[in-house]
Amino acid sequence: MKINQKNKKNVKNKKQFKPKRDERSEQYQVKEAVELLPFLRETLTSRSRNAIKSILTRGQVAVDGKSITQHNYELKPGQVVSIESNQSFIKEMALEGVTVLYEDDDIIVVEKEAGLLSIATNKGPELTVHRQLMNYVKQAHVNNRVYVVHRLDRDTSGVMVFARSEKVKHQLQENWNKVVLERTYTALVEGKVTRDSGTIESWLKESKTYKMYSNQTDNGGKKAITHYQLVKQNSNFSLLEVNLETGRKNQIRVHMQDLGHPIVGDKKYGATSNPMKRLGLHASTLVMIHPTTGKKMSFKSSIPKKFQKTFKHS
Repeated sequence: MKINQKNKKNVKNKKQFKPKRDERSEQYQVKEAVELLPFLRETLTSRSRNAIKSILTRGQVAVDGKSITQHNYELKPGQVVSIESNQSFIKEMALEGVTVLYEDDDIIVVEKEAGLLSIATNKGPELTVHRQLMNYVKQAHVNNRVYVVHRLDRDTSGVMVFARSEKVKHQLQENWNKVVLERTYTALVEGKVTRDSGTIESWLKESKTYKMYSNQTDNGGKKAITHYQLVKQNSNFSLLEVNLETGRKNQIRVHMQDLGHPIVGDKKYGATSNPMKRLGLHASTLVMIHPTTGKKMSFKSSIPKKFQKTFKHS
């Protein structure tokens, strides 16, 4: 495998080359004899020891094209170490409808597709994001676990965060409003929204049939606040950027109905059209403070192409 010789000038005092990247992997050349785990720890400085052990155990590391999981494997000068990207590896593990955007010892941030449950219901076994991530982390160690921090509706796509321990789960949930700096959704709604921006406030309460009801005065439910901004529209639909000040069950769906412009495909809350054959709601941005490092982190998911196609002929 050819290594870019220009990189040599930049690494005279380092033990390995800077990575040569492609869509599937990062590649590093070995400068001196060393065991594989220490080499990876020095090379992948942004990843924790446990995270590095995980990618080794899962078989994401190869030496000269051969998969190696042995921590004390002896590397020789001139060999090339390749690290397969999470996204490529997940495809090989046949995870369905889930892409890992970020992971460390404390959290896993994923992008889920519409039609996939976040967690299991009491209606029996079904493929969920949580179940798949449990299997994913157990590839590294049988005792590893993943904990649900928040949910997205089955038919809502986009960014979700899971905890790697009960401690982090409780830390995130108990301080959610402080930890989460921004939650932005993209909503495709019916009709032409007349105001370019606005705020919707109401109290939301759940009925015995698990439907949320909205009231302009306190009805014993929870106060909900939603902000929206018009992105584009045609004669039939409007695309909105929606920011949550509170995070109540079905909040955006109910508030879009209150606005008089229900989310497309949302028959439960007043929609009469379903041009995409899915709910027109996508969790596009999550900005949060990392529960351990205190660093600000931003995770984004592109607006689904189906949303954009609605405006192609407008």
